[in-house]
Amino acid sequence: MATPTDSPTFPTSGRIDLTGRTFVVTGGNGGIGLGMAEGIVQAGGSVSVWGRNEDKNAAAIDTLQRLAHDAGAHSTITARQCDVGDEDAVVDATAATVADHGRLDGLFANAGRGGTGTPFLELSLDDWRSVMEINLDGVFLTLREAAKVMVAQGSGGSLVAVSSTSAVHGAAGNEAYGTAKTALNGLVRALAVGLARHKIRVNSLLPGWTITDLASGGYASDVFRTATTKRTPARRWADPSEFRAVGAFLADPSQTYHTGQEVCVDGGYTVF
Repeated sequence: MATPTDSPTFPTSGRIDLTGRTFVVTGGNGGIGLGMAEGIVQAGGSVSVWGRNEDKNAAAIDTLQRLAHDAGAHSTITARQCDVGDEDAVVDATAATVADHGRLDGLFANAGRGGTGTPFLELSLDDWRSVMEINLDGVFLTLREAAKVMVAQGSGGSLVAVSSTSAVHGAAGNEAYGTAKTALNGLVRALAVGLARHKIRVNSLLPGWTITDLASGGYASDVFRTATTKRTPARRWADPSEFRAVGAFLADPSQTYHTGQEVCVDGGYTVF
């Protein structure tokens, strides 16, 4: 069978090489976001961590710089204080990141917040919107601004929205959170179609129960932790460092045909 003459060619060594490429990870100063940023750096990529907490941003820079040194990578690591729910802040952070790094090859829209835990019949519109502002609107804003840069560059790239297993299973008592995460998967599918002609891949990541600050309340509860662990075939919660490999994979420019997919990393939770 003939090979199309316009098919892209990339190294096929099997090792992910992100040297010379820059990625933004929102909420990348801790938890799953930091885990993915670590994976990108270990593969030689440069990272800009966006987060609201400057102390956590500084600590993340130190961690990533040590990893880059240990991996022999010449990565540039920066951080930006940014509230992804603020449109002006996202626009400014995007421009500053491009100024710092010279280019942008991908963005991981990972920043989010938990639900209010308010029973549905008592849930106010303000509480509903406060969750949507970060978990849905913030993802829209960051993906849009990153896409603008990558389209202008003309070299393609990768966009990733971090969803949740709550988009698969009903999140009773956490309806706003579950709805936002479900909506992200629809947004990803639409963008995968619309941006394909620009060689921009768009995928979503659905993490399972992971030991993070966001999920610390559930993990601290013996009853909840035991129930979710029994419900997970792997019989444990994930460590954020286990998202290093998937972060590098989703950033990998050689994955030229992988787009519009929901990548579930949950220890088997959604299939059990």
